[in-house]
Order: sequence, then structure tokens, then C-alpha cells
Amino acid sequence: MKESRNILGWLGLKQEQLVLEDANKHVDVTYQTVEWFKKAIQAYIAGDAKGKQEAIKMVRECEHQADVLRSKMVDELSEGLLMPPDREDLMHFVKSLDRIADWTNGAARLLDFIEAKLPQTILDELSAATDIIFNSIFKLREGIQSVMKNNLKQAIIDCNDVEVYESKADDQKRVLIGSIIKAKLDAPTLLLTYQLAEYMEGVTDKIEDAADFIKVLAIKAK
Repeated sequence: MKESRNILGWLGLKQEQLVLEDANKHVDVTYQTVEWFKKAIQAYIAGDAKGKQEAIKMVRECEHQADVLRSKMVDELSEGLLMPPDREDLMHFVKSLDRIADWTNGAARLLDFIEAKLPQTILDELSAATDIIFNSIFKLREGIQSVMKNNLKQAIIDCNDVEVYESKADDQKRVLIGSIIKAKLDAPTLLLTYQLAEYMEGVTDKIEDAADFIKVLAIKAK
């Protein structure tokens, strides 16, 4: 029987183990960034201004933690003993996760500027879009955990689920923008809300990018 190799060959050397530990931390922090954004949206919809601000602050902190971990891992990979193909793969993986945190933080910044209470139709569509983002990042984390355990079949299933959520996000963006255009919003609120819709769909795009990469690695490792 062919022995199943651990994805990217990350395990083995002590330094590789340290890189893997940081990769796991980066996955968790990226997930938390999206989770706090969801809480910020929920607080805004509920009219909880204090809760919204606290959640947005946590989004910024998590995104900063992701940046710190990315820089640390890039330094470790630059000086480490990983073979060039594995180093390149892990660099790509780290950058794909970092883009998720960056775009989520960008969406949170836009939300921070929206102070007016939006019409209920828009709030309902914002809530639906947020659920899609959260479900997508949840499946990505599941896929990453599966691939690190060499459960490659499950990893591919999880990544395929991410693709489904990305398609739903595209449809949801059109619905959300439609509700924004139909609402009688002042110019600044209209612009901010429209950009928020674009950024939220962009987050799912970045999640799909990471899932596509994980899926390729799972197929290569078979």
C-alpha cells in the first residue's frame, strides 16, 4: 500500500513543526476575524452601537494578529530547511489566508462609517450575506483541518462546499445591491452600503481562493 504523505511535508523536522503550529494559529485567527465581523453586523442590525464598535475593534485586532503571524512565518520560511516547492506552497497558503483577514477588516471599516439605520429589507439581506460568509469560512477551516490530518477525501468535499457558498454569495450580492438601489438613501450611505456589499462578496472570493489552493494540494497529495 502506498504510504500517505503529510500534506506539503510540513511534519518531521523541528522547524517544520514550528511552521505548522504557526499555520494552525493563522487559520484560527483568520476564522476569528470573520467571526467578529459577523458579530459586528449582528450588533448593527440589533441597534447595539457599543457592541458593533467592540466587534469592529476585535476584527482589527485579529487582522493585526494575522499580519504578525504572516510576517513570522515568512521569516521562518525564508531561513528554514523546507524544500523550495514546499516553501512556495506554504507561502501561497499563508498569503491566501491573509487576504481573507484583510478583506474582512476592509468590510468592517466600511461598516464602522455606516451610522444611519438602514431599511429592514437591506438589513435582512446583509444578515443573509453575512451568514454565507461565515458558513464559507467554517467550511474552509474544516477543509484545512482535514487536509492536515491527511483526510484528503473530506478536504475536497469541504472545499467543494466553499465553492457552493461563493456562488451563493454572488447571487446574494445582486439581491443586496438591488435592495440598496431601491432604498431612498442619502448619497454617503448609499456609497458606503454599496461598497460594503462589494467587500462582503470579496471576502467569499478570497475564501474560495484559499479553498481552491487547499483542494489542489489535497489532489496532489493523493
